[in-house]
Amino acid sequence: MYTPFQADLWQGRVDSEEDRPAPRWHQVIKAYEDNAEDLQQAPVVLGFACDEGVRRNKGRAGAAEGPDALRRALAGLSWQPITYLGAELHDRLYDAGTVTCVSGDMEAAQLAYAQRLAHIVQKGGLPIGLGGGHEIAWASYSGLEAALRQQGKDVADLAVLNIDAHLDLRKPADQGSSGTPFRQIAEHREAHGWEVNYACLGVNPSANTRALFDFAADKDVYWRADLDCTELDLPAIDLALRDFLSDKSGLYLTICLDAISAPFAPGVSAPSALGLSPNVVLRIIHQLRQMCDELSVPLYLIDIAELNPSFDIDGRTAKLAARLIQACVE
Repeated sequence: MYTPFQADLWQGRVDSEEDRPAPRWHQVIKAYEDNAEDLQQAPVVLGFACDEGVRRNKGRAGAAEGPDALRRALAGLSWQPITYLGAELHDRLYDAGTVTCVSGDMEAAQLAYAQRLAHIVQKGGLPIGLGGGHEIAWASYSGLEAALRQQGKDVADLAVLNIDAHLDLRKPADQGSSGTPFRQIAEHREAHGWEVNYACLGVNPSANTRALFDFAADKDVYWRADLDCTELDLPAIDLALRDFLSDKSGLYLTICLDAISAPFAPGVSAPSALGLSPNVVLRIIHQLRQMCDELSVPLYLIDIAELNPSFDIDGRTAKLAARLIQACVE
């Protein structure tokens, strides 16, 4: 169920002719060690090779191949010295391997992933989840909450922000799926007496039923339609997100690639005929990073879902996903 760091996935150009440092991700990345010291929010890549949730949700399979495709796309990116909450991270970048779904046992994979992620958070790392279907979200949230509670940190005011064409608030029938994770999170939080604290940007109204919008309204979910997520809307989005985060103790950011217009992101589980511009998504990420610093709201966790290499064209979706991850951590 678990595959450790694979160096052969991290290959790329070496600019040896330069007389100044010119590192790329593949030159900086190292294997994550379970006995690591305090990582001081260094990014730690963690794969979730599972699309069983997509299959259960009647989507097209293939997202289980997403983590390795995304690693290959990340490998050649330039690595810039970054600063996170005042800490400079020059050469700290880790890969904690991949959790794989075996024999359709999605729940076991989610549990294993949550445990692995919790360990990274406890060590002070910033997990970067590579999906896999959006069932990664329930696993990510579960691991994050467990780690924060063990550290004695506030989870009642934890926020979840999803960039997605789908609210993913479906009611689980007998099992969860890629369409149920935020319903699972909401019901779990309510069972503990906490506010749901869920927001979703880029929602396609024609791909979400009235039942989902009614549930969202009942739980005071903030959502914004795809048509209202253009570059002209960025000031309004900034204000809305500031209001959403103003009283929160931390943020989990999850990005479903099916939120992005299909010409830019063809390699996804459910391509979007309209969707968001990549420029808008990148600008929202930059707004969030600045906002978290200004409001002292830690960004605890980031993940990318629904990359499906089987349907990608020229690796453009993987390259876009890599760019989004880079924007999250640079």
